[in-house]
Formats: sequence, C-alpha cells, structure tokens
Amino acid sequence: MKNKFILALIYIIFFFNSNLLSEENKILKVGLLAPLSGPYSELGNSLVHSLQLALEEIGNKEIFIIPRDSGFNNKKKLDLAIQDIKLQGVKVIIGPITHEEFNHVKEYNDLIFISPSNINPKFTNNIISVGVSLESQLLVLTDFIKKQKKNKTVIMFPKNKYSKLIEEKLNNLDLKNSRIFKYSSNPEVLTGEIEILTNYSQRKKSLELRKKMFEDKEDEQSTKELQRLEQLYTLGNVNFDSVIIIDFGNNLKSVLTSLVYTDVDQNKVLFTTINQWFDKSIFYENTIKNLYYPSINYKEFERYNKNYFKKFNSHPSEITILTYDALGLIYYAWKKNGKIESINDFSFKKKIKGKIGTFSFKDNKVLQDLSIYKTENNKFIKFWFSSLVFEML
Repeated sequence: MKNKFILALIYIIFFFNSNLLSEENKILKVGLLAPLSGPYSELGNSLVHSLQLALEEIGNKEIFIIPRDSGFNNKKKLDLAIQDIKLQGVKVIIGPITHEEFNHVKEYNDLIFISPSNINPKFTNNIISVGVSLESQLLVLTDFIKKQKKNKTVIMFPKNKYSKLIEEKLNNLDLKNSRIFKYSSNPEVLTGEIEILTNYSQRKKSLELRKKMFEDKEDEQSTKELQRLEQLYTLGNVNFDSVIIIDFGNNLKSVLTSLVYTDVDQNKVLFTTINQWFDKSIFYENTIKNLYYPSINYKEFERYNKNYFKKFNSHPSEITILTYDALGLIYYAWKKNGKIESINDFSFKKKIKGKIGTFSFKDNKVLQDLSIYKTENNKFIKFWFSSLVFEML
C-alpha cells in the first residue's frame, strides 16, 4: 500500500512538472538591452519599435518582449538591466548593441545574447552576432571582383583603432592577388598618401616629357598627338585594377575624391566599398561614375522603412532592421526546437530568410548572402552575377 502511494505521488509530481514545462514552452520571453535614456535614447526607442513591428508580423501573442535600459557602454546599467530581465524568466536577450560589451555579458553564461553587432560572425561563448559582418562583405566583394576579371586589388582602410581587427579578418580570409594600403583620416595627409599609391608625380612627369617631344614639331600627326596629350592630366596606368575601400561617410568620400584627383581611370579601375546602408548622399559625390558595394536586400529595407514610418511617424536607425530579424530568428529557433536552452539551438542546417536577406549558419558562424549594388544616376542598381542582368530598384 505504501509503495503504491509513493508511486502515485511520483506520478503526480512528474505530471504536474511536465505541465508546468509545457506551459512555459508555450510562452517565449525575449529580453532587449537598449539605451533607453541618455544621448542614445533615440536609438534605444527605435530598437523597441522595430521589435513591435516584428511582433505584429509574426502574429503570435505568446511572445513577450522585455526591454530594459542598459545605457551605452555603461557596465552598471548593463548589469542591472540583465539581472532584471533574468528575474523575468528570460533565457535569450537581444543585445548588447556594441561589441565593447561582449566581454562583460559573456559572464552571464546561462543566458544567450543575440547582438546586432557585426564585429565577429562566429558564435562566441554565449553570443551570436547577426550584423552584416566584414567577412560576409569581403567574400561577396572578392567574388564580384574576380568575375569582373580583375586581379590586382588594393584593399584600403584608415589607420585607426580598428586597423588591427581588419587586418586579422583579411589574414583569415587568405585573399589572393591583393595588397593592403592604410591611410590617414586627415584629408590633407590622405591626398599625399594617395599620390604615392597611384605614382601620381611620376605619371605627371611622364606626360610633360611626352608633350615636349611634340611641341616643336609641325607635322599633322605630331599636332594631333599633342592635342590629345593636352586633354590628359597624367600618362600611364596605375599598378592596380580594383580597390576595396573599407570606410564610411566623409572619410570614404575623401578617399574617392583623392583617387579621382590623382587621375585613376574609372574605366579601367573598379571602385568598390563596403556596406553603406544605401546612403543617398553618395549620389551627390560627382567625382565618382560607378561605385559598387555589397548590402542587404534593398526592397525589404525600403519596405521596412516605410512600414516603420507609417506606424511611428519617424525614420528608424539602420541597425534596427537587424534587431527585427533577430526576433524572427529567435522565434524560428523556438518553434523548431520547442524551446531555447543553449546557443546550439541556433545551429541550423538550412539557410534562414530574413528582412535583410538570407542567413547561413555553418561551423558556428553567421554569414549573410549579400548582393552587389551599384550607384548610378541617383539610383541603386542591383547587380546579378549569374546572368549579368541589372534590376532597377
């Protein structure tokens, strides 16, 4: 009789706990670390809004977002935010938004962090970065350059705190037929450095010497040649046929201007850069005819921006589309596995489609399938490799 009572009690406890687990797994709680106060509060609120949009599209009322103010590179606020989120029974958190906080959050090894940072595509301890990584961009760019039959590439980037990190990424990729050129962020110094890269002084001297050969001649052929030379700024080609400029904003524009100033022939040299988030100010950089760069799905990016503006009457920060996709990724893992317990629940065999494009998860690394876009006539043009067809967006 006593044994039967014990067995019955064990059954009741097991059944009760199983139901508890079942009910818990029907609810997905996701934390959000965002700077909801201070100078970056606008970004923080934009992150919250992006998740509201994602929730509406997913349409599952069993998903709950728990946002907390983590400040910006503020360890005390970050700790308080994480601890408060953890008390809510949360297992997975979107954030932090900067890689500088990675070393701190990895101490919370019982939690999973999905960050919009692009600093490292590898799963690191308990952190997954879903930002558009430099590795993803370089893989697409080098493939694009190769298909354009270019084989002398200069990879350019500024001398700053990220230089060492960029060099490490380049070394890991083992890029062939390329060389590194580091430049100053000071525009006055930059121009002189680009002149050395392009052998500008020597090419200018070569032109002057060539012109002198025909100045005293009066035959028709010499006159025509002199007229042709008068239209030139330099004589001779540079010793590269493509550039990858790893820079943004005004710094990028200064580099492009310096390359054009030193008479780099844009018909012979392919100008490429990294993801610029479809920055339309590049349209007004009149010195550049064609500029190519890898990026996310432009149509989805525009659709997201329109939906966001329609709902909140403001424009979102670019990285918020990454947090939007992060929630979709978490939801997919939760539905697929029935729960989320460890970082391994995000090791998918198949590619996952998001707003920014397609994610692939291989060897504990997140990579994005990106497209090459071209700026031309104040439009972004998508470049299709397979058929070399241009699609106007």
